[in-house]
Amino acid sequence: MPTFLLRLFLVQRFSESSDKGWFRSLFVHKVDARKDAHSNLLSKKETSNLYKIQFHNIKPECLEAYNSLEAEVQKRLHQDQDYPCEVVGSWNTWYGEQDQSVHLWRYTGGYPALTECLQKLNNNKEYLEFRKERAKMLISRRNQLLLEFSFWNEPLPRPGPNIYEMRTYYLKPGTMIEWGNHWARAIKYRQENNEAVGGFFSQIGDLYVVHHLWAYENLQTREETRNSAWQKEGWDANVYYTVPLIRSMESRIMIPTKISPLQ
Repeated sequence: MPTFLLRLFLVQRFSESSDKGWFRSLFVHKVDARKDAHSNLLSKKETSNLYKIQFHNIKPECLEAYNSLEAEVQKRLHQDQDYPCEVVGSWNTWYGEQDQSVHLWRYTGGYPALTECLQKLNNNKEYLEFRKERAKMLISRRNQLLLEFSFWNEPLPRPGPNIYEMRTYYLKPGTMIEWGNHWARAIKYRQENNEAVGGFFSQIGDLYVVHHLWAYENLQTREETRNSAWQKEGWDANVYYTVPLIRSMESRIMIPTKISPLQ
């Protein structure tokens, strides 16, 4: 066989074996973006939970009054079984954007539950009065609707005291599937200290946004836990392959409010 044909044959054989072996082994739960929307491919099939995250920027002099008012309303909604929603966690930002409150809500039943809840709240005179009072304390607010990644931990109540870090990644459009493929493999490197709380991606609001929520005993524990991940074979590869997918990113260190289920 001529030399150039032999080389071509070997290249083809290597490519075929690589596709079936080494390349595929890089991914866990690998999905094909061409077959369905990424929301269906990456979210949990066994639940129909929808999440809402709220970012409230508060007038500095109103922060204490805001926390008290918000805690009372959240408590009443939790006790009322007529509303298909629950607070997953509430925090004040410690490091990051100052005088900010972050709330994460879960709607069991997806979009129909969200619609039902909003309709009931809009007919609740007491809640409407609360919104008017709260508006006096706010500088600005925004929200997003989120789904949870299928391979991440379920965000469940936990005792404290803890600090929480929300790492937010703004991805390049079209890269969510690739991000999910890499993190489905990488999340195992971040489970030793029970630091993984939940992972979410946006559906409405700012798009191609990912939120990873972590819990640590303190800032020193955070540093030690994050450094230990680099000692595990495979973590460096995850960082190497996911960094090019990111447009920008930010980190918030947050302190849970007194009524937050995540303490």
